Amino acid sequence: MTGHELETVSSKRQAQVDAVLDRFFSLAKNRATSFGADYVRLWETLESNTVGGKRFRPRMVMTAYDGFGGTDAEAAAYVGAAFELLHTALIVHDDVIDRDFSRRGAPNVSGSYRDIATTAGIPIPRAEHRGISAAVIAGDLALFNSLRLIDRSGASDTVRARLLEIMDEALFASAAGELIDVDFSTTTDVPRVHDVITMERFKTAVYSFECPLQAGAVLAGASEDAVDCLGRFGREIGIAYQIVDDLLGVFGSEAQTGKTTIGDLREGKRTVLIAYATSTKEWPLIEHLVGKPDLNHDEADYIRSVLESSGCRAFTEGLARNYTNEALAHLRTTDIPAALRAELEPLAADLLGRIK
Repeated sequence: MTGHELETVSSKRQAQVDAVLDRFFSLAKNRATSFGADYVRLWETLESNTVGGKRFRPRMVMTAYDGFGGTDAEAAAYVGAAFELLHTALIVHDDVIDRDFSRRGAPNVSGSYRDIATTAGIPIPRAEHRGISAAVIAGDLALFNSLRLIDRSGASDTVRARLLEIMDEALFASAAGELIDVDFSTTTDVPRVHDVITMERFKTAVYSFECPLQAGAVLAGASEDAVDCLGRFGREIGIAYQIVDDLLGVFGSEAQTGKTTIGDLREGKRTVLIAYATSTKEWPLIEHLVGKPDLNHDEADYIRSVLESSGCRAFTEGLARNYTNEALAHLRTTDIPAALRAELEPLAADLLGRIK
């Protein structure tokens, strides 16, 4: 397919997933009316937090499904929507853990309910507790209903059971990764590169790449060898994506990433870039600055210059390329149809293009 044709297919897939989510939230809000206006508002707030995303995980589901010759677009859209709702649940709960009250520049569930409380005159500590409490409830609803969408996909009992196993693995791994990340944030020690990669694979790569690709393949009737091969591709490319995201969090631009490039440095975020930096002789030059809450732009620029001159940036970029190449190697087998390979290979090219 040409780039234009791929874009058209991607837009069509997204519209199909959006239609499933629209129906789901419409039914949920109608059902909530008998429980009162406040409950309807919670569902409306949760719905608003699914809007504006790239629908990346549904795209992985439907790309694999189409690539293996699947013909029931409605079923694939339900499975794709299930992964999008799982993503929503996880980021809502992740924001609770991080005590973040905004996402993509707008109030998230916690922030929306905090703001409602402060407008009503409730003091900040209590207002924030109300916001966090509402977010926990909303995240629970999204999490449970992600599984319900699998049930509503129309897949056979055998296929549905396999899909639920994959969803279970996605959640199970993500919870493990989140726990590791929480532990990282409570210690002054910077983890090793290997430990950061393990966390990023569990927390994000499994549910964002590995499992959605496998789910689409299973739904289409692919062989277990093909499903396994596609999962390995997803694992490696998912890790590469996380490494690149962390690089862009320091060396990108706000226009490119949609967020400030000083935030990760102020937070002292445990990334491959920083983990490797601790092993260099230049680390003492910036150790006192990484994680400084009031870090200014001049200090951030100095950190970047040291990360450049010490080879940390080059090492991290090279690691991303290695994982990308390993991912591509998993596609070059007879188990993966040529049409699917042609759709997935541009992911790698796009990924590497982001760090040029």
